[in-house]
Amino acid sequence: MIKKQSVQLREYQEELACRASRSSTLLVLPTGLGKTVVAAMVIAEVLHKKVGKVLFLAPTRPLVEQHRRTLEAMIEGKRIGMMTGEVDPMERELIFLENDIIASTPQVVANDLKHGRMDLKDVRLIIFDEAHRAVGNYAYVAVAKEYMEHAGLVLGMTASPGSDKEKIREVCQNLNIKDIEVRTEKDRDVAKYVQSIRMDWVEVELPPEMRRIAAIIQSLYEAYLKELVALNVVDKDRVLSKRYLLEMASLWQARLRGGEKTRSLYKAISVQAKAVKVEHAMDLVETQGMSSLRAYLKRLQDEASSEVGSKASREIVASAQFQDIIEMAEAMKAEHPKLSRVMGVIARQLSDSPSSKILVFTHYRDTCELMANKLSRVEGAKVAKLVGQSDRKGEKGQRQKGQVSVLERFRQGEFNVLVATSVGEEGLDIASTDLVVFYEPVPSEIRSIQRRGRTGRSRAGKVIIFITKGTRDEAYYYSSVNKEKAMRRRLDTMKSELSEERPKEEKQRTLGDF
Repeated sequence: MIKKQSVQLREYQEELACRASRSSTLLVLPTGLGKTVVAAMVIAEVLHKKVGKVLFLAPTRPLVEQHRRTLEAMIEGKRIGMMTGEVDPMERELIFLENDIIASTPQVVANDLKHGRMDLKDVRLIIFDEAHRAVGNYAYVAVAKEYMEHAGLVLGMTASPGSDKEKIREVCQNLNIKDIEVRTEKDRDVAKYVQSIRMDWVEVELPPEMRRIAAIIQSLYEAYLKELVALNVVDKDRVLSKRYLLEMASLWQARLRGGEKTRSLYKAISVQAKAVKVEHAMDLVETQGMSSLRAYLKRLQDEASSEVGSKASREIVASAQFQDIIEMAEAMKAEHPKLSRVMGVIARQLSDSPSSKILVFTHYRDTCELMANKLSRVEGAKVAKLVGQSDRKGEKGQRQKGQVSVLERFRQGEFNVLVATSVGEEGLDIASTDLVVFYEPVPSEIRSIQRRGRTGRSRAGKVIIFITKGTRDEAYYYSSVNKEKAMRRRLDTMKSELSEERPKEEKQRTLGDF
């Protein structure tokens, strides 16, 4: 069922597909090493042996469209359909009935199952792309729970399930995973197919004016932390990180819902909100730049003056420190030194290799806008933006149709520089690039792996990470490195544990012919 000449024969993909066709498997394979090829092989094997259907689930419409196109190019003799929320429910019923393989977003499948428009009894295989999402109340969990009644095969795919052992375990339990298969670029059977990726780090110094602004923000932040300590609602011996504050806020909100209405609890929630907002301003001044900081301060002012604005915003804006920060930020015209350094890197790349394709990742949309505008001035740069759908009032984002269009035009060479937020990290088939730039490190090992995987596919690539010395940039970088190492160790442990849990007769079963 695999079309001739549609894929390059790779032994590790064959072996992974062989294993995944025998047992419900979590496949951990870095971006660019062919998870979808393995999925197509498993689909072909399953439908060759059994009459039935296959569901291929992915988180977004662009990803679903991408998978449908890929499967149509690789698999013959089977009808392939697509379902998303933009398709009428009655039409989805027909698509599901008339096709052998259905690519879909999980939300519509969960919804159609709930309303009796779909039945999984004829489904022989469900593929969960970006399987690390299968936690909490995400739609993958509901679909998998329903599917467990039919004891069908599952293939979960991800470039990284994360470094938290309990989260990996939750993903495996939620998807009814029985085995874990892991490959990295360093594995012997994979290495010969991997192009070299050169990693460079560029360190920049934060200018004295920006350090002064950061110091004022830090003093305001520390004042709020002292308030929380004085209220006896936090562990004063712990590092009061943003993550810890968010965790505590969830606990406090739960206590409120449980009927606890004390003055100190309300006060703690209010002070925590102020601390998190101010911490975000610190992140912007240290790692992003003045345009991003000014835009955020303006949003705080607008929120404070709004009738529905939060008390936290009003108290921050009313503080003397905030007024000093506003005055200094407005007076400072220079941008973050990263900006000019990135422009220089892009200019050199295009000068040395005019046919290059370049991908620049930024964490924040404000920085993405600024970066795209600045890079459009670089000679030879044809720049496009890739951002998510808008989730802030009055802010325009890109609809999924627009994202697909931008990626296709980048693939065709209409643009040679793509500036992307996190929407460009997960799954989307971005054309192989010669250079990937991290405007800032990200503390998530999942996101870091996904960003790096955008280069070194069909030819050698380069990754450059910009780090502001003495700031959270450094902490974020080392955090992602350590989490990545921990992830591999925990996956190996989980694989052994799952193997031990499997029935003896299943362990003795041979892989058979494939």
